[in-house]
Amino acid sequence: MTVDNKKRVTPGAPGVPFYTPIQEPPVGTAIASQETEVPTLFKPLTIRGVTIQNRFAVSPMCMYSADDGHLTDFHLVHLGAFALRGVALTIIEATAVAPNGRISPADSGLWQDSQIAPLRRVVDFIHSQGQKAGIQIAHAGRKASTVPLWQAKVEAKQLATEDVGGWPDNCVAPSAIPWDKEGWPMPKEMTIAQIEEVVQGFADAAKRAVVAGIDVIEIHGAHGYLISEFLSPISNRRTDKYGGSFENRTRLLFQVVDAIRAAIPESMPLFLRISATEWMEWSGQESWTLEDSIRLAKLLPEHGVDLLDVSSGGNNAQQKLDIHPYYQVSLAGKVREAVEAEGKKLLIGAVGMISNAEMARSIVQEGHKLNEEAAKNGTVEIEEEHGQKTQADLVLVARHLLREPEFVLKTARQLNVKVSWPKQYERGEWPRSFKI
Repeated sequence: MTVDNKKRVTPGAPGVPFYTPIQEPPVGTAIASQETEVPTLFKPLTIRGVTIQNRFAVSPMCMYSADDGHLTDFHLVHLGAFALRGVALTIIEATAVAPNGRISPADSGLWQDSQIAPLRRVVDFIHSQGQKAGIQIAHAGRKASTVPLWQAKVEAKQLATEDVGGWPDNCVAPSAIPWDKEGWPMPKEMTIAQIEEVVQGFADAAKRAVVAGIDVIEIHGAHGYLISEFLSPISNRRTDKYGGSFENRTRLLFQVVDAIRAAIPESMPLFLRISATEWMEWSGQESWTLEDSIRLAKLLPEHGVDLLDVSSGGNNAQQKLDIHPYYQVSLAGKVREAVEAEGKKLLIGAVGMISNAEMARSIVQEGHKLNEEAAKNGTVEIEEEHGQKTQADLVLVARHLLREPEFVLKTARQLNVKVSWPKQYERGEWPRSFKI
């Protein structure tokens, strides 16, 4: 359904079942006449049949606010706020492909057709702002049946029991190994039939996402959830074709990738998020490492993956993270460099602690050196250094967007890039004389 524009003073956004003024060009688009060269951060990126006008994406964030897997008006407002303010691609939170694949009873799901309509409502609003909508589809594996984060803090426990809608006796994993010794469910080792059912679940969820109008699919293969559990030799102790060797431990991932790629249009981009390392190198055990991630990344293009979203950790309670502002960005850069060196075509997404203009600019900019002092202070001082390698093609921002939903617009202002604002908000644009 499209709104009739015959008597509208301002034409409405096309292809949505309600009236809102068309945002043309989309908010966050660099305006043609610039005083300085437009940085890569505000240049378009085309992935298969989808073009985004800048290099910002909303990283998936669990909100623990769904109703039996169905998105609600909370998600419309929460996600719509980012699209309204210029984020080119909004990726909806981890969305379970099966009821027992949710992280918590309040997680988003796409395992049944009734979940399509509320998702479509959110997608329609994102599209009405001229932006693109993605969704991360997932299975939580042994980290399922937990309570929302705020509840865990109050009750000092993770487990969601049956009396609050949990399923602690129906959690599955590659092997019967809990995430931690106390407070987590004891998962059941999956049968081959259950593995095949999960693969089909991912494909079916992807088909529903297409019906809902989603532009980009992302597979969640990170943070110790099911696919990540299969990748790691610490959590995967199987002796069949899904365990042991690198080829066997990556088998589920590639089956999911191939099933989704076959279920979605050729023009639709497919992303994959992984944990580049599980931060267990210190333990002396064989674990999933950056070298494994690089090996995996080189295989992804031939399976139709377009972008690798590089995160880390989450698969083991004993992990020892080396945290600094660029601890995950640098992992993305190393993966990108290794893939490029072999002439493979795979875009890279960087995530984690991206919280100021200089940091966001430097990650995707070719030929510019990061001024770490400027990034630390939130100021912008660009230094030329043509030997500097780009670390990623897309920046994915989560927590900082919760603090500053206008981060894209603010970044443009600090980088002296003129971008389009929401028509309704143009009176609020910062004056040239206003220091931010």
